[in-house]
Amino acid sequence: MSAQAINFAEKLALFEQHWSPRVIAEMNDYQFKLVKLEGDFVWHSHPDTDEAFIVLDGELVIELRDGVVRLGAGELYVVPAGVEHKPYAEAECSVMLIEPKGTPNTGDAGGERTAEQDVWI
Repeated sequence: MSAQAINFAEKLALFEQHWSPRVIAEMNDYQFKLVKLEGDFVWHSHPDTDEAFIVLDGELVIELRDGVVRLGAGELYVVPAGVEHKPYAEAECSVMLIEPKGTPNTGDAGGERTAEQDVWI
């Protein structure tokens, strides 16, 4: 165990890739991930888990089949398990994801946008 705070800005400065979450901490079976988002992602769902999005910087739009959620810095939205969603960011934004270890970023959609799992920074 480290007796040191985790600084989000320092961790975000360590990578440039978009849509490629990086793990910064674990609690029980949950991971805290930082990710930079820009542009459009894929429609997907996570059948067995909720997914929390916390916007640290910028603006994020989460499209749902029956609506849209717009988030700014300092805002949180939890996508319930099984709900199809598609994140979008017009300009780069920084987000923290909280989800169970081993949750693929593309959920049940898979494909070429699926990021490598358990990449720590």
